[in-house]
Amino acid sequence: MTVEDILANLVGFQSVVGTPNGEIVEWIHTYCKAHGAETSVHIGPEGDRANLFVTIGPRDGHGYILSGHMDVVPANEPEWNSDPFTMRREGERLYGRGTSDMKGFIACALAALPRLSSMGLKHPIHLALSYDEEAGARGVPHLIAELPKLCEQPRGAIIGEPSGMQAVRAHKGKAAARIEVIGCPGHSSRPDLGRNAIHAMAEIVTGAVAYDLALAETPGDADFEPSYSTLQIGTIAGGQAVNIIPDRCHAEIELRAVPGLSPTELLEPVKACALALRERGFDVDWQEMSTYPGLSLAKESDLAALLADLTGKEVRAAVSYGTEAGLFQAAGIDAVICGPGEIDRAHRPNEYVEIAELADCQRMIEELARRLAA
Repeated sequence: MTVEDILANLVGFQSVVGTPNGEIVEWIHTYCKAHGAETSVHIGPEGDRANLFVTIGPRDGHGYILSGHMDVVPANEPEWNSDPFTMRREGERLYGRGTSDMKGFIACALAALPRLSSMGLKHPIHLALSYDEEAGARGVPHLIAELPKLCEQPRGAIIGEPSGMQAVRAHKGKAAARIEVIGCPGHSSRPDLGRNAIHAMAEIVTGAVAYDLALAETPGDADFEPSYSTLQIGTIAGGQAVNIIPDRCHAEIELRAVPGLSPTELLEPVKACALALRERGFDVDWQEMSTYPGLSLAKESDLAALLADLTGKEVRAAVSYGTEAGLFQAAGIDAVICGPGEIDRAHRPNEYVEIAELADCQRMIEELARRLAA
C-alpha cells in the first residue's frame, strides 16, 4: 500500500479524542503483523481505548522510537468543503481530519514498514502510537511506563507532530484545570441572603489575570514566542437568570510554562486563591484536566545532529505548542519533534498535508533505518 492509501484508511477512522479507538488500533495492529513486525496492544485505564507498540528489527537493540497519536480533534465545523473523515485529494494536497495532526506521520511510518522489515536492522525502530493526546497527552504516560518491558533503552524518540519536516528541540509545558464554585441561590433582591458564585469566580479570574501579567515580567526563554510562561481563562459559565443569585460557576484555566519550570507548580497560586473561598462558605472543586512537561533538547545533542542530517534542515529552537515529547524526555529518553504538515493547518476546517511532505517524511524514516542496518 502507498502512503496515500494508508493515510486514506487512517483518516476514515473517526478516532476522535475521548472516544473508543479499537477500530484504528486493530487495523494498524493487523497491518504491522502482516509485515512481520512485533506488536502489542496496551489497553488504558478507561477500558475502551488503547496504545499500540510496534517493533521492527531486533527487540534487544538500542534503536529509535517514532511516536504519534492516533486520536484527532472533532471536525464539526460547517466550513469543511467535504466529509472530514473521507480523505480528498486536490492537486498536491490531501484533505481530511488528521492529515497533518498527525495521521500523516503515522502513515509514513506504516508505508515504510515493509521496506524496514527487509533491511536486516541491527538496531530496532519502534512505533509508539498513543490515544487521547488531544486531551492533554492522557494515553502515552501509560505506554511510557511499559517501555522497560517492551524494549531496550532507546537512543531517542522522534515525535512526528506537524513541523514542516523541520526538527524542533523545545516546547512549553502545560497544566490545565477546571474550577467550580458553588454558592447559595436566592432572590436577587436579597443578595445578603445568598452567596454569588459568579462574583466569587470573578475574584479568581481577576487574580489570575494579574498573575498572568506578572508572569510576563519574569525571566523567560528568548527561543519562544512569547518568551515567558503564560496563563489564560479559556471558558467560564454560570447562573440561571438575571434575577437569581447564581449558585454555580465554573471556569477552565491553562498555564503554559517555559522548559525548566513546572506548569503545575506555577498554577498553584491560582489554586490557592480558589480554595481560599471555602473559608467564606463556598464549595470549591479544583479538577486537574491535563498536565505535561516542556521539552528542552540540547542544541549540541546527538539527536538534534541526527535530525539535521536526516532532513537536511537546520533544527528549529522552539515552538509554542505542546507535544508528548516532554514526557519521553522526563522518562530519560531524548526527544525531538519532526513530522509532515504544519501546525497552523491543524484543528481547523479543511486540514491538509502536502504529498511532497509525506514523501520527505518517508525518506527520512527509511534513511534512519539504513543507518541502523549498517
